[in-house]
Amino acid sequence: MSDSDDLDMEGGESPEAGSSFKKKSRLVSILPTILKFTAIGIAAVIFIVTVSVITVNVTRTEGRAQGAPDPMSPFIGTQPILQWFTGIGTINTQTRDLVPHTVSVVMQLGFDQGDQAASSELFGRQHELRDFTRRYFASLFAEDLRPENEARLRREIMDILNTRYLSNARVRMITFERLDVMPVF
Repeated sequence: MSDSDDLDMEGGESPEAGSSFKKKSRLVSILPTILKFTAIGIAAVIFIVTVSVITVNVTRTEGRAQGAPDPMSPFIGTQPILQWFTGIGTINTQTRDLVPHTVSVVMQLGFDQGDQAASSELFGRQHELRDFTRRYFASLFAEDLRPENEARLRREIMDILNTRYLSNARVRMITFERLDVMPVF
C-alpha cells in the first residue's frame, strides 16, 4: 500500500463515502416525484369529497319546491303560458296588529298548462286553499303586507302550498288581483 492511498492525495473519495453520496442523490432525485404523486392524491380526494357533497345536497333537495324566480331578473327569458286557478275568490280578514287592519285578497294560482291532474287537485282542495289563505294573511302584520314585500309573499305562499297542501299539483306562479290593506276605524 502506498502513502498516496492512505492520504488520499488525489482528491478522490473513499468507497464508503461514495455509496452514501449516491444514496442521498438518489433520494433527492426521487423526492419531487413522491411529492407530485402525494399532491395528486390529495387533490383527487378533495375532488371526490366535493362531488359527493354536491350530489348528496342535490338529491336531498330534489323533492323540495323551488322559490319563484325574480321577475325583474335579466336572466329570465319569456315566461311560459300558465293555466290559472281562480277558485279561491275574495278573502277578507284582519291582521294580527294591536290595532288590526282589514285585508282583502283576491289571489290566483298559476300551474302548468294542460295539467289536468293539477286542475283537479286544486279544484278538489278549493276550501282548504281558501282557509289557508285566510289564516295566512291573518297571521301577518300590516307592515308585512306592504307592496315592496309582495314578491316575498308570493314565494312564501307558493312554497307552503307546494310542500304542505298539494301532492300532485305544482303552483308555478301566484298573482294578486287585489291585495288591499286598510286600517279599521
